[in-house]
Parts: sequence; C-alpha cells; structure tokens
Amino acid sequence: MSDNTKVHTQVKAETAGDQGTGAPRTDPGAADENVSAQNDAATQSGTLRKPFWLKVFGHDLTAPFLLLLLSLLLFVPGQWTVPPLDRDEPRYTQATKQMLETEDYIDIRFQEQARHKKPVGIYWLQAAAVKLTGHGVDAPLWVYRLPSIIGAVLSVLASFWMARAFLGPSGSLLVGGFVALAIIVGVEARLAKTDAMLFATVIVAQGALARIWLRDADQRMWGLSFLFWTALAAGVLIKGPVGLMVVGFTVAGLMIAGRKVKWFKAASPLLGFFWFLLLVSPWFVAIWIATDGTFFTEAIGRDLLGKVGQGQEGHGAPPLTHLGAMFGIFWPLPAFFLISLPLIWKERSSPLVVFSLAWFVPTWVVFELVATKLPHYTLPILPALALPVAAALMEGAGEAAGKWMKRVGVVLLALPPVGLAVISFAGPFVLGVWPSPPGAVIMAIGAVFGVAAASRLSKGIALHAFPAATLSAVCIAIGFWGFVGPALTPIWVSPRLVAAIDEIPGCSASREVVTSGFHEPSFIFLEGTGTRIISPKGAAEFLAEASPDGGGACRVAAIESREETAFLQAAKEIGLVPEVRKRVDGLNINGGDDVDIALYQKAGATTGAEENGNVEQQ
Repeated sequence: MSDNTKVHTQVKAETAGDQGTGAPRTDPGAADENVSAQNDAATQSGTLRKPFWLKVFGHDLTAPFLLLLLSLLLFVPGQWTVPPLDRDEPRYTQATKQMLETEDYIDIRFQEQARHKKPVGIYWLQAAAVKLTGHGVDAPLWVYRLPSIIGAVLSVLASFWMARAFLGPSGSLLVGGFVALAIIVGVEARLAKTDAMLFATVIVAQGALARIWLRDADQRMWGLSFLFWTALAAGVLIKGPVGLMVVGFTVAGLMIAGRKVKWFKAASPLLGFFWFLLLVSPWFVAIWIATDGTFFTEAIGRDLLGKVGQGQEGHGAPPLTHLGAMFGIFWPLPAFFLISLPLIWKERSSPLVVFSLAWFVPTWVVFELVATKLPHYTLPILPALALPVAAALMEGAGEAAGKWMKRVGVVLLALPPVGLAVISFAGPFVLGVWPSPPGAVIMAIGAVFGVAAASRLSKGIALHAFPAATLSAVCIAIGFWGFVGPALTPIWVSPRLVAAIDEIPGCSASREVVTSGFHEPSFIFLEGTGTRIISPKGAAEFLAEASPDGGGACRVAAIESREETAFLQAAKEIGLVPEVRKRVDGLNINGGDDVDIALYQKAGATTGAEENGNVEQQ
C-alpha cells in the first residue's frame, strides 16, 4: 500500500506544498493519467509480483468486463426462482403494483394504507422496469427486482471507478471485487427495495468527491460537480437523507482532517445545491399537496426519528451490533482487512486512508447509536473498508501480520462458506424436506474453495487467497440462491397458499379472497390487491354474503389455525356451514412461527366448474 498512497503524498508535496488536502493542482484529465501511470509503476517496482490473473485483468479495459461478468454470476441466480421475501420486499412491490393499477405515481399506498416511509424513487424505477419490459400490473417478481440487480452491478462498477482516484487498475479491480463478493450486496441485489440502488448513488457521489478533494483545484470542476449533486439527489429520491448523511459526514471529515474547506469550492456548492433542489423538489412538493403534509410527518417524525429512539418492528439492538454483523455480511472482506491492518496503520496519514476513515467512521458511529439495527444499514460504508484493503493487498499484505491475526483471518474466511454448506444440507431436514442435491453439492464445493482460500491466507501474501475466495462466493451464490433457497418449500408459505387456491375448482380464473391470522405482504402481492385482511368474524360474514355480481363467484377465506376457533364460532352464530377445501402449513420466517392455514368456502357453494359440469350432464 505504501507505494500507491505515497505517490499522492509525494506529488502533492512537490506541487501544492500541503500533504493534508489532496493531489496536485493540475488539469483533471492529465491528473488521472499521471496518477494511474505512477500507481502502476509503483506497484510493478514493489516487492509484490503480480499474479497472472491480475496481469491479464488489471487494466482499465479488462477490469470492468471481469467485474460485470462476476456480478452477473453472483447476482442473477435466484432472481426468477426465489419467492418474495417478507416483509419489506413485497411491501415495495405491492405499492408499485398499485401505482400501475391506479396510475397515481405521486402517493404511495399499500392497499388502502398510506405508505409514507420512503420517497418515490424506487417505486418509479420499478414501475419503469414493468413498462419497459412490456409487462402489465401482473408482472412477475423478477421484473420488480430489475432495479436492484442493476443497482448492485452499478455499485460494483462504480466502486472500481471510485478507487481509480487513488489506485491503479489492479488495485481498483480488487475494490470492485470485494464489493461484488460481499454477502450483503448479493442479498440486496435480489430484493426489490431501495438499498442496492441507494448504494450505487452513494459510491458515485463519493467517487466524484474523492477526485474533487484530491485535485484541490482553484477552478470549478463542472463535470464532477454535476455528477456529485445528481447522485446526491437520486439518493434522496430513493431513500431520503441516508445518502446525504454518508456523503456529508465524509465532506466534514475531510475538512477536519485537512483543516481546510476551500477545496470544496470546486464542487460548485451554490449552483450544485440549486440543481439538487431542482431535481428533488417537484415530487416533494407534489406529495406535500397530495397528503397535506402528512407524508413528512410520517416519514420523518415516525419512521426516521422513530428508528433513532427505539428499535422498530423488533429490530432493536445494542451498540457494536453492526460491528459484529460486518464480520459476516461483508465476507470475505473482514478476513483480508484483519491481515492488512499493519500496512493500513503504517499509512494512516495517506490520502487514501484519510478518505476511507472520513467515509467509514462517522457513519458507522451513527448507525451504532441508532436504536433500530438491520444488517443492510451499513452497506454504504462497505467500499470505505475495501479501498485500503485493496491497496494493502497490492503491497503484499499478510507477510507482516502476526500469527494471531492470521489465525483469526483464517477462521473469518473459512467459517461462513463451511457454515452455509452445513446449513444447506442439514437445514432442509430440520424443516422436514430433502436437501436440494445440486445445491448441496455446489455449496460443498464452495466450502472447499473457502478452506483453500483460508489456507492460502495463512501462508503469507493475502492477495493469493483472493481467487479462491472469489470461486467460493460464486459457488455460494449459485448453490444457495439458485437451488437451496427455492427448495426450502416450508418457508415459502404465500406461494403455496396461492397455488392451493388455484387448485380449488372454479377458483383459478377469478375469485374473492380474505385472510385472517396470516397477514404477510407477500400473500397480498401474489394474490392481488383486492385480498382483504379481516377478523375471523368478518371472514365468516364474507362467506355468508352473496357475491356482488349475483353469480357463483369463487369466495375463499384463508384462516390461520390460531383464528380458526373464533372463525367457526362466528360462523355458527350466523348459521354458516363452512367447509375446508385445502390446508397449507409451513414456517413463517418472520418470527419463526409454525402456521397452519385452512382455505374455507361456504358448504354447498357451487363453483363455476361445477355449474358447467351440471349443465352438460343435464
């Protein structure tokens, strides 16, 4: 790492006479080329000899193609086969579906309930994905997930671009690789919600900010400023102030570290902020008018500030929870980070490490202090760890690490793939189903690669463990998301419940459905917006009523076993004789409760299929 980072420090000292603020005051394009050439020369002249794969792919043309291919291998499996994951994902997709149904693209609703938690950006992107792919409101789930997988891929490529402000193509390739391999990025790439696309906007903004800070130029950098403020605006439209917080803390940290604020003038703060407001204000004004200001009361007063003071929806946790979680969700990065610590500490005053610390530390502290904690909260600070680690790996990190560091690193690198392989084989038995044979085999191969990576890590130069860790991550992504996850049928209650209703004679074409006791948003999304959540008494009255169209339309009440006694008692009181057509049981992954859902119809109710059959017989 020393060569790569000292390049900036040395050149800046020669030209600007100030090591605390950035790179030389030169033409932006020439600066990129000079820094790139110097970084590559420094790497090649160091003690570390590049492995063959890095010689082939460590270039500005080949590295992005490799990262794109790696991203597709890691993010595509499971997009079509994994059902909606409760609860956040189907809340977003259902709200987008209702936008398409009502053609109201301002207000956000989940059925009749106002969903005033996040801005409109992700809903617009999902609606655009539906329309651009030629689908309607009944588009399959993978269409709604397109913005997330695109956001994840953009995050990987943007990480490479961001790192190029500090490193040569080889080191930047490692930064993009660590972002792509991280478990949490793979998860968010498969969930139709805000975080993957927000992640991309944060990295783009940080990449522009890094170049503005390093060059410390007197003149305005219009192209980088436009990119910086546009990315911030996109982040606000997607998830409110989160992106602003991350980037704002970084700007403040850099100003404090360098004791200088003048460099930020190159970002055109006045014009940039006006452009930012121009982008975000139209929808915020429209939603203010549409909701009479209640959106801001709900989004800021209850959702945002509520998460700060207390753990919402049972997601409260003590400080340092995120730190512990990062050892798992950022895998395989934590193992390499631990091995790289001696080199990172040695270069702690270099521009690269200063920028990384300004990015990581304040945001991490805030997330630890916030009462509500979810694993994906720390996703925007992942590249801040990957950046110094990649630089250290290019300088031979691992040789100077102590024995205890190597031992802990070996455990951190080997444990997740081995543990996931064991769970993929044993977990289905616990749920009462057979493991997926291809999934178990692929996961076992991933564990072998993980152990091989840990073995290479323990023997010296940590960079040599990166290819095996990559192969392990690819096997895990394909094995788990492509085979193991979809085969865990007991946890996919909603899809099986909808399939069971389809099998009831006369209910496959059109039906009216209510549910009592099972309220997962995935069931609403899969069954349809008209699905009503009501009380057991209301379900009995629903079956007793005649269909609004006066015909024999299929009417079904899905009653969870905990509400079944109350439902049957209410049916008895009104003289209804209900009959069970199907039963669906399983495990609700939200809370881990067993569920047993009965599909009731009114006794003697004739379905469309039965009526047609009777007519033919007559």
